[in-house]
Amino acid sequence: MADIETITSYHVPLIIRGRVIEDMEVTHGGRRGGVRFTTPDIRKHIGQLALASPSDLADLYSISFDEILDYLTELGERLDYAQNPHLRKAFELSCETSGLGADILRGTYQNLGRVFNRAEIREMADALIGIKFLEGWEPIRTAPGYAIRVRAFGARSVHITAGNIPTVAAISLLRNVVTRSDMIIKTPSNDPLTAVALARTMIDFAPEHPITKHLSVAYWKGGDSEVEDALYQPKNIEKIVAWGGLDSITHIAKYIRPGIDLITLDPKLSSTIIGAEAFADEAVMAEVAARLALDVGVYNQEGCLNARVVYVHTGTDAAGLARANRFGELVYQEIQALPSRLSGPARQVNPDLAEELEGLRYAAQLYRKIGGDVTGGVIVSQIDEPVEFSPLLANRIANIVPVDSIETPIRAVTAYTQTIGIYPDALIPEIRDRLAFHGVQRLVSLGYATRRVVAGPSDGIEPMRRMAKWIMHETYDPEIVAPIP
Repeated sequence: MADIETITSYHVPLIIRGRVIEDMEVTHGGRRGGVRFTTPDIRKHIGQLALASPSDLADLYSISFDEILDYLTELGERLDYAQNPHLRKAFELSCETSGLGADILRGTYQNLGRVFNRAEIREMADALIGIKFLEGWEPIRTAPGYAIRVRAFGARSVHITAGNIPTVAAISLLRNVVTRSDMIIKTPSNDPLTAVALARTMIDFAPEHPITKHLSVAYWKGGDSEVEDALYQPKNIEKIVAWGGLDSITHIAKYIRPGIDLITLDPKLSSTIIGAEAFADEAVMAEVAARLALDVGVYNQEGCLNARVVYVHTGTDAAGLARANRFGELVYQEIQALPSRLSGPARQVNPDLAEELEGLRYAAQLYRKIGGDVTGGVIVSQIDEPVEFSPLLANRIANIVPVDSIETPIRAVTAYTQTIGIYPDALIPEIRDRLAFHGVQRLVSLGYATRRVVAGPSDGIEPMRRMAKWIMHETYDPEIVAPIP
């Protein structure tokens, strides 16, 4: 890991449509460990970020979808961590700025190329948009005297990406390329180099390709009105895709006006529902605990899809609480046993969370704490309610809540609920509709919460359909169809 002298020398270039700009003039502070990095002065280049004319998208329509797949497949092959210096530099900086440990980050970067799997991209594009709509004007209705055709076009877009997991940059790029859109990535301070690594790899093997020429990557401090007032104009962009918290999204929303569409992938909280079948005997309980530990601990609980509050149908009588407490011990043990490539101790417990955990000593009758330091922990409620600070749960710390009825966790679901891991699978069809009514966005077998399928909706929407512009072409024969009904 780099020492402080090395940390202060990190450089984050500006990428504008195949050009790498490295006149480092501005120093920024990262989010962790006093890490600092330098960038070009974005203000000097702001006029070049936006596409000069919407018609300049035309070159993306001179290539077929199969040629797009060829490009993305080669990109995936070139994202070989052992051979790609750009990825290794991004990994080095992320080790200083990320909430993920070095072993987890290394595995994430080693697997980044898998995002660009040809067969999966084709499946995703056809399922979420329809390749026929991406390739041409597809008839959707015909009758004597008229025909209606539709095509999905790309847009001029800005993507404000999250830095909790490096894969976010790759997924954002993939969605943009499939829709034939022009893309400006605004990188986060806790991961300013992953998107740059992708862009530089693209420049290395295809500097003049239309896809390469429609990607720009820049860092500026979020909320910089001088930059954002100039860029976030309908004459420059049509879509803003934002991963961010409440403050960030609220700030960006002020730029929304006719001509600019905001697509939000805002932070969510995920939970777990475990049915009574899990507590049939010690062996089953141990298996379920191991699966739950994956949902809690993979990516060090940095993802929105990680479990935080876990509802267990044990009952709240003395026997039920005993089962819940025993289950908490097993889950804690399994979290500690997770392999380092998937999970590991945090550098430090979030200070606000640490303060709340310390306060539990005065509520011992209501909550039992197991662990609760940098290695992770489990809080077992002794009532059928989660701790009041459950939204703060992080650093591999989960809250197990015993309940007398599955109705309790169903009623706890809100529009902020993203993923719910459920055990057993047979319980899912019984409750999925009601969970959807309350706001859940994804249901998954326990233990598979972090195994995200790209070819599906995200955060309750279909981002790729939203990213495209859906254009209609109608023709009528006036001898058959009157202009006015």
